[in-house]
Formats: sequence, C-alpha cells, structure tokens
Amino acid sequence: MSRREKGIKMFNEVYCGDLPQPPEEGQDKFFDVMIDSLFGELWADDALSIKEKRLLLLGAIMAQGEDMTFAIQCRSALKRGELTPEQLELAARFLTQYVGYPKGARLRLTLIGVIKEFDKSQE
Repeated sequence: MSRREKGIKMFNEVYCGDLPQPPEEGQDKFFDVMIDSLFGELWADDALSIKEKRLLLLGAIMAQGEDMTFAIQCRSALKRGELTPEQLELAARFLTQYVGYPKGARLRLTLIGVIKEFDKSQE
C-alpha cells in the first residue's frame, strides 16, 4: 500500500468518513503533503493510539480556540467510541485551566452542541 493509500485510509478512519474526500493526488500540493505525511505517516504510526493522538490534538486545538476543528475532533471521538461525553466534558474542564476561561467556555459550548447532536443520533 502506498503512503497516499495508507493516508486516505487513515483519514477516513480518523474522521469516520464524515469529511469530504481530499482532491486527487497532484491536484493540490497542500492536501498531498497532508495526506502523505500527517495521515500516511503520523496518524498511521501505532506508537500512539488514535485515541491518544486525538487527546493531544484536542489540547492543541483548544489552546488555539478553534471551534470548527474542535467540533470535528469531538464528533469523531464520540463516533469511534474513543471518548464518552463525560470524558470529553472532563477534558474540556481540565484543558480550560491551561488555555484560559474565554477559550474554554466558548469551546465548551461547541462541545455541548456536539454531544446533543451525538445523543440525538443514538436515539
């Protein structure tokens, strides 16, 4: 399996097939590098589990205060069964102590919306 094929497979696994597929190889160098390096190498490396990588990523995203990516990661963690709503709530409270209340409070609202959406989909 090529690095590109491994990257696409890992991209779909990490994001539960919920995100649009990246452009075909060679159409967008940014995506080529992201798929080959980030997903084909880093996410595919089993030295850390996907759950462990996702927890690291949630901390980094929360530090940046980036709502959309935070929601995507939380949604995927719930769908993959990596984290429960309670664990995500605890992670948000914990990380708020490090990233500050303005970012933490805003991202907690994002998380509440994701959890409601997830709970509704489980009915």
